[in-house]
Amino acid sequence: QVQLVESGGGLVQPGESLRLSCAASEPTVNSAYRGWFRQAPGKDREFVASIMWRGPGSSYLADSVKGRFTISRDIAKNTIALQMSDLRPEDTAVYYCNADRGPDQFSIYDPRHYADWGQGTQVTVSS
Repeated sequence: QVQLVESGGGLVQPGESLRLSCAASEPTVNSAYRGWFRQAPGKDREFVASIMWRGPGSSYLADSVKGRFTISRDIAKNTIALQMSDLRPEDTAVYYCNADRGPDQFSIYDPRHYADWGQGTQVTVSS
């Protein structure tokens, strides 16, 4: 099983930026998509961003983060990153990176689609 490790979380003030990274322990050769979900206290895990791991690298973002967050990939380093700008208090959550193992019956917006998850990194936005 692939091990995913997130880094880059922390405490920032509203309007500031953070960059999260997710490294895989081995090449995710079977992955079609890799991305990020987040989970705030008392809420369900929600989709944030996903990127095609092979091919053109098309990316998908939740409406709540469009224009503020960017997802990118580095295939040579086997990592993905989430650049977060103009952070808001409502972005406060534990952020989890993930990787799928190819097509299944779930959409990329559904956490059940992803087989491998990191341990999560806390992002807190507060003044």
